[in-house]
Amino acid sequence: MRRLDRRGVIRFVDVDQAESATCPLDRGELLDRFHASENGRLLSGAEAFAAMWRAIPILRPLGLAFRGPFASALLERFYRAFLRARPSLQKFAHRLERP
Repeated sequence: MRRLDRRGVIRFVDVDQAESATCPLDRGELLDRFHASENGRLLSGAEAFAAMWRAIPILRPLGLAFRGPFASALLERFYRAFLRARPSLQKFAHRLERP
């Protein structure tokens, strides 16, 4: 995503480096799901991904497509399924990296 953000409109924050005083969420919540802020609103999960996509010109149509309540709920279901599969995907990726 950083490479696609050629205008530099997204500020990526490393949870380990973030100042806890400026964030309304605890570290555990931050690590559990993806978060983003759009127009002063803190978003989580699929809504956060859609907001990020809206900020990147090439992905903006995708972000706009998932702005409505039905599409957003559908994307959230996919996001939750991904979160359940993520540990297995990470193990698989690590096995591929080994020589």
